[in-house]
Amino acid sequence: MRRLTHDRIWSAIDALAHRYGLSVSGLAKRSGLDPTAFNRSKRATGDGRPRWPTTESIAKVLEATGATLEDFTMLASSDPGQSNRNLPIPLIGMTQAGAGGFFDDGGYPVGGGWEQVPFPRVEDENAYALEVTGESMEPLYRQGDILIVSPNAPTRNGDRVIIRTTDGEVMAKLLVRRSAKTIELASMNPDHPNFVFPLDRVEWIARIIWASQ
Repeated sequence: MRRLTHDRIWSAIDALAHRYGLSVSGLAKRSGLDPTAFNRSKRATGDGRPRWPTTESIAKVLEATGATLEDFTMLASSDPGQSNRNLPIPLIGMTQAGAGGFFDDGGYPVGGGWEQVPFPRVEDENAYALEVTGESMEPLYRQGDILIVSPNAPTRNGDRVIIRTTDGEVMAKLLVRRSAKTIELASMNPDHPNFVFPLDRVEWIARIIWASQ
């Protein structure tokens, strides 16, 4: 058996999340842990030293999923990242996204009601896909287009983003500028006005990293 290295242990957790149709944040939440406990940013300390998952957190994952220790050991014996190539990521219609139950408070996909779409080489373990509905985003995005969204990617002025407001509205916009108190967004469709929101009306914002055309 191969050594259980830091990379292989975390790769096994990623693979378990995928096996049960969850993001890593969804897996952590189902296991009774902080939703960010398994995020890539938590896998090393601030000075770059490896941070290992605790045996207690692994035990909670196995209990929550029904996987056995042998299952976990087999996954951990694989080469890191091998099981994460060309994995499907969660897919939901844009209109459904505002209904609640599909995202946690940080904008990460959770729950088991997602369809899935294959997409290779996504570095963000919390990435998901949204399917465009309606005509409000034309001519840039048309009905049926798939948007791949990365909630962990940094956003800057000029980025295409998904934003969710505190009243549950989910929109694809162009980030124009962000100040200490407001955020300005441009519509994809020139027939729709731009928006300026106070930041306390924004629940979360995530960058669009790819779109089907």
